[in-house]
Amino acid sequence: AGVASAQTLTAQIPFEFRVGNRVMTPGTYQIDSLRAVTNTPVFRLWNVDSGGSIALLPQAPVEPQKGWEEGNPKLLFACTSGSCALAELWSGSESHAYTFHGPKLGKDETAVLREIPMQPGKAE
Repeated sequence: AGVASAQTLTAQIPFEFRVGNRVMTPGTYQIDSLRAVTNTPVFRLWNVDSGGSIALLPQAPVEPQKGWEEGNPKLLFACTSGSCALAELWSGSESHAYTFHGPKLGKDETAVLREIPMQPGKAE
């Protein structure tokens, strides 16, 4: 288990975004890791403002983005045509980040990546 499983991270997400088939509203979110029996991480994304939450099962571990510094956890969103989707999560201390399934891009569509920093935060 990495540090992400032992701490809660908080992020201010100023835009609407998709996670799987759900649309999440802008607001303050807490992210924590729930380790399953198989030791596969499952992340919980909880909207502090509305109380809504969703469990996230990552696709695969990947190298953190170039330029990300240890100790600075991040969320990465892929945004296209005014719509954003959670693409990656990094705890700031593990050797890998986790990717999440997002919508497929159209033939001539490109995604703009938006980085949101996370801070250690207390679980509610």
